[in-house]
Amino acid sequence: MDHRRVATVTGWLWIASFVTSIPARFIFYAPVLDEPNYVTGAGADAWALVATGAVLELFLIISNVGTAVVPFPILKRQNEAGALGYVTARVIECVFIAIGIVSMLAILTVRQDAPSGTDAALGQGLEAVYEWAFRIGPGFIVGVGNGLILGYLMYTSGLVPRRMAMLGLIGGPLVCLAGILVIYDIIEAGGPLQAVMTIPEALWELSLGIYLVVKGFRPSPILEAPPRVIPDPSVGVSG
Repeated sequence: MDHRRVATVTGWLWIASFVTSIPARFIFYAPVLDEPNYVTGAGADAWALVATGAVLELFLIISNVGTAVVPFPILKRQNEAGALGYVTARVIECVFIAIGIVSMLAILTVRQDAPSGTDAALGQGLEAVYEWAFRIGPGFIVGVGNGLILGYLMYTSGLVPRRMAMLGLIGGPLVCLAGILVIYDIIEAGGPLQAVMTIPEALWELSLGIYLVVKGFRPSPILEAPPRVIPDPSVGVSG
């Protein structure tokens, strides 16, 4: 196994997850998210923008799954249950992202095809589905998978500097706590407090991607190939 190539591909996938996720939500989906009556025809038509955001998030799903699947053969040497749990958490996160994509595309369809007199509440309901999918997927599950599980695997294996991995071990619980506080409506979703609580996790993911691309994995016992067992031809041969 080419460990350097695995690290480089994983790092680029992490970087791709940033490039595809941030513009989709804050730029391409903005015309719909900022206009409560968009589904009734209010505001400019944003089909191309929202469709571009949806495509970016499809690539986000691919990148997210790749960040877990590509290093899996290495991470399982450290802790197979943890490595499998990380892949599972990434897949669950992507399920919520996919729900958000469908919600946004549904808003476009309703605006284009719905009969006159369509209630704005229909579009607002679809937008609410998108928002809650975001709050539970990237807003909570990320803390479990990317933060706690991956942070633990990287910290115990020494594949990256342990101080860097500590960002995941600290940031993960903070993301989860922020997500729970949002669910209970104690803090504002996307507000200043939640933004501050997600900083360590964001730094962890971005620094991990850059580190893997630039330096690769650090030397670790789990990178050593297991010894090959060569069967003894004399065993089982009767005299």
